[in-house]
Amino acid sequence: MVYDLAIIGSGPAGYVAAIRASQLGFKTVVIERGPLGGVCLNWGCIPTKALLRSVEVLQLSRNSSAYGVNLAGTVEPDLEAIVTRSRQVSSQMAKGVEYLLKKNKVKVVHGRGSIQTQGKVLVGERTIEAKNILIATGAKPNSLPGASIDGKKIIGYRQALIPERIPETMAVIGSGAIGTELAYFYHSMGTKVTLIEYLDQLVPTEDTDIAAQLSRSFRKAGIKVMTSAAVTNAEKFEKGCKLEIKTKKGKEYVEAEVVLSAVGVIPNTGNMGLEELGVEMNRGRIVVDKNFMTTVPGIYAVGDVLSTPALAHLASAEAICCVERIAGLETPDVDYDSVPGCIYATPEIASFGLREKEAKEKDIAVKIGKFPFTASGKATAAGERDGFVKLVFDATDDRLLGAHIVGAHATEMIGPLVAARGKQITAYDLKQTIFPHPTMSESIMEAAAQAADRCIHL
Repeated sequence: MVYDLAIIGSGPAGYVAAIRASQLGFKTVVIERGPLGGVCLNWGCIPTKALLRSVEVLQLSRNSSAYGVNLAGTVEPDLEAIVTRSRQVSSQMAKGVEYLLKKNKVKVVHGRGSIQTQGKVLVGERTIEAKNILIATGAKPNSLPGASIDGKKIIGYRQALIPERIPETMAVIGSGAIGTELAYFYHSMGTKVTLIEYLDQLVPTEDTDIAAQLSRSFRKAGIKVMTSAAVTNAEKFEKGCKLEIKTKKGKEYVEAEVVLSAVGVIPNTGNMGLEELGVEMNRGRIVVDKNFMTTVPGIYAVGDVLSTPALAHLASAEAICCVERIAGLETPDVDYDSVPGCIYATPEIASFGLREKEAKEKDIAVKIGKFPFTASGKATAAGERDGFVKLVFDATDDRLLGAHIVGAHATEMIGPLVAARGKQITAYDLKQTIFPHPTMSESIMEAAAQAADRCIHL
């Protein structure tokens, strides 16, 4: 059989592409060397959220007296049960992907796929022929020179998700989403955590005000934060590691039982036959055109193998756009200026678009609206007053250019703001919108009003 589309990888890019291709009438096959769902469902987005939900319940239980609820005895986490629940959640979601692929009549072939020639994918000793091939193989953890992951004393996110015991001390290198979320998880479980960031602020891709709030919240909680800190060496000893760190003050040393390396990811593009075929690469990442086609006709790529941000929802959007264009549909370009990023620690962070500092660097005149949760009735009632909504508007035409939220439920509030930007919504439009009261989301309306100097509750 010759398939219309062969997809290598079944993560948020691969399985979404497969389902959309089937909807468009393509004979589709997915090639996957591991569990269906890829890293996101099995070792990333989903299991981390399950772990974080467990510690959210733990922290609420520990602080229940603040809400007038007295729990008898001490509240202690059950590590085995927490990890087991996390794995069960991942398994349930992976089975959901299996069901969806079967429902949409997508063929699944298990094994490692490599591209022999245009139109042919080798899986073991089997050759699969397809008119088009889509590479959606995702990425794997990166590590620093001198501090490479060994799975024991220096671990990656996979080992961090299934601990057999909670270490007394941990150093986390990198404060992106993975590092920040797992630093918070282990801290909540009782580990003394040091979070180390090479750049001058935590969560370097976020607005400076957002990063400052996270830093304050983490320090208040008892997490040690180090910024402008470069790990230059890791010395392993019997009970852990000693990190040598170059800071503005000079050399400093941090000892920890376990080191978590969370310094980003590198694409899974090796040993696939890409270079031999003439597929253009840039530092291991695949170069594509606006239709996501590589320099070899009929071979496409989406998701974390590209130079675009490594986000599951973006990978899915790229996959749908790619498949629809293969089918000849006139589908809009992916709007990379409106891709939200989320971090699910406490406090949560959600943002998209232009940052205030970025606007100044580009000489873009903007208006800023900012509303703190300390002035929110719902946040006060919920006991979740740390954080704020910050909106960036074009000073000339009032359009929304970016949104930055830190605090409880931030990740649930960002979606409508992304839609608002797509519809060219202005500060006036948001200010005039009647939000329900009391909610955290009405802080969006208040921030828009504050940008126009018409905020009522500040």
